[in-house]
Amino acid sequence: MKSPGRPSTRREIERLFWLEIAKGLTSEDAAVAVGAAPAVGTRWFRHAGGMPQIDLAVSGRYLSFAEREEIALLRVQGAGVREIAKQLGRAPSTISRELRRNAATRGGRLEYRASVAQWKADLVAQRPKEAKLAGNERLREYVQDRLLGVI
Repeated sequence: MKSPGRPSTRREIERLFWLEIAKGLTSEDAAVAVGAAPAVGTRWFRHAGGMPQIDLAVSGRYLSFAEREEIALLRVQGAGVREIAKQLGRAPSTISRELRRNAATRGGRLEYRASVAQWKADLVAQRPKEAKLAGNERLREYVQDRLLGVI
C-alpha cells in the first residue's frame, strides 16, 4: 500500500474542475481556473470520457478534509466523541466510526490523523469502473456524431 504522503486535495480540486467544465470552459481553461496544470485537466477529461466520475454536489454525507482536521484537533485536546459530534453538527456514531476506521497505527498506538483518514477515504471512494463513453468506441462515436448534428 502506498504511503499517504501529502494530504490530497485532488477530489475537491477535481470537483471544482468539473463544475468549470459544466460552465462551458475547455478542459485546459477549467484546469487553470482551479489551479491545476492544463495537461492535468486534459488527462482528467480524457480519462473520464468527458463525464465526471465523482458527484459534483457536496452532499454532507461524507466528512470533508476540514472536518477530519477538526476531529483530529479536538481529539488531541482530549474531547470525547459526543463533544466532537456536537461541535461538528454530526451524529456521534459518525465520529465514532470515523475514529475507528481511519486510525493510523504508529508504534502500536492508534492515533487519528486527518491526512491518513482522508487518504483512506479517497482509496475507498475510488471506483474501478470505466466511463461508458471511454470504454465503448461505438457509443462514443455515436454521441459525437449526434452532438455535431451528423445523425
